[in-house]
Amino acid sequence: MSTPAPRSRRRPRVPTPGAAAPRQPVDQAKVGRSSVRRRATGMTATEAAVALEDARLQQHIDRDREDLADDERGPAEVAEWQRIAQLLATTGSTYDPNSDAVVQDELAAEAAAAAELEAELLDLELEQQRQERLHSGGLPERAHMLMALENAGLLGTTGAHHGAEGPLVLHELEDTDALDYLNEYGEFYEMFCILESYGMAPPRDPDAVPASVRAHSALLRAMAEAKTLEGFDVRHAVRLAQADPDAVLALAAWIKTPARSSR
Repeated sequence: MSTPAPRSRRRPRVPTPGAAAPRQPVDQAKVGRSSVRRRATGMTATEAAVALEDARLQQHIDRDREDLADDERGPAEVAEWQRIAQLLATTGSTYDPNSDAVVQDELAAEAAAAAELEAELLDLELEQQRQERLHSGGLPERAHMLMALENAGLLGTTGAHHGAEGPLVLHELEDTDALDYLNEYGEFYEMFCILESYGMAPPRDPDAVPASVRAHSALLRAMAEAKTLEGFDVRHAVRLAQADPDAVLALAAWIKTPARSSR
């Protein structure tokens, strides 16, 4: 086969005015090596030696160009042509990047680095999502509501925390998310440990929970959120819920209505 002409004289890349800067600088030496490998594919040792001399000549011609004073691509190309020429002189075969151990090692290293970077970016994205979730969706308010219920002695799994037909307070799925908020701040860590020990599991079948239990749970949670639990006898909530659960649910909804405070 005929020897390809050496790369034409390089012109410095002029960035477009106003163009955004790349996140990572281009590795010109790597670009040069990749270009040489593409052109060298299928070459014999003799052809690679000729290409090496052409590259050396081009570098000699460019030696006084100020715009290429910091050029990394030219020297990298010369070095790569020299490596490939020596490789082919040893093996006596034509050049194939797929059988070049140096190339394959570089590709493996690049793949590993890319996978590591992707994992780091994923971790950063997940952490950002977690932080956004911790400080949105009412989680801070829910966390403080759970602390109020615990301070009032209404959470837990012992009989003292149960009414006649079930727990005084039922947990919701979002309660476990509120634990993450408490765990994020050292001042709440002790409370986090206490609440975590309860399991915080919501009922497996909410429809199977007696209406009275759902009612007094909703009322006590609403009162804790509104900071009106202090001094309240929870037995009143249980008796009211047993007598008229729908009315107690309506009362809980009224307490939680944001517009109520402006009336």
